[in-house]
Amino acid sequence: MMIVTRNAVHSALFLVIVMSSLAVFFLGLLGPFIAMVQVAVYAGAIMVLFLFVIMLLGAERVGARVGGRWQIPLALGLAAAVLALGVVVLANQPPVQLVDLPAEQLAQGSAEAVGAELFSVYLFPFEAVSILLLVAIVGAVVLTRDERRKKSV
Repeated sequence: MMIVTRNAVHSALFLVIVMSSLAVFFLGLLGPFIAMVQVAVYAGAIMVLFLFVIMLLGAERVGARVGGRWQIPLALGLAAAVLALGVVVLANQPPVQLVDLPAEQLAQGSAEAVGAELFSVYLFPFEAVSILLLVAIVGAVVLTRDERRKKSV
């Protein structure tokens, strides 16, 4: 639904559902900290930022372009092909064997392990993402501010 809806705000809200579903997968993989971070950061903060930018730029009022008649059958055909390929790949997979994991591997999803990795090994990518988000916010403000100046003159 996130991809096919024509309203940008509805699409962003459907993306919240997708991010929350991903958090459920993390819970299933015994990663409760990562699941809560997924909900708080992506389904919470980042989606509020997306909605803020959408509404600030007025993208919710922009009408979607209606495509040709050939796009829907093509999309359905591609979806059927991907589904058939997935069924073939899953049918040819060997059965999964369950293994008992040592305590060290189970602790990899804990808050302490994630924090240690984030601020040691992944410090540069973490800071790069924060700068990228800051640039996106400043860019949205600059784009909106420039249009408002033109309208007032």
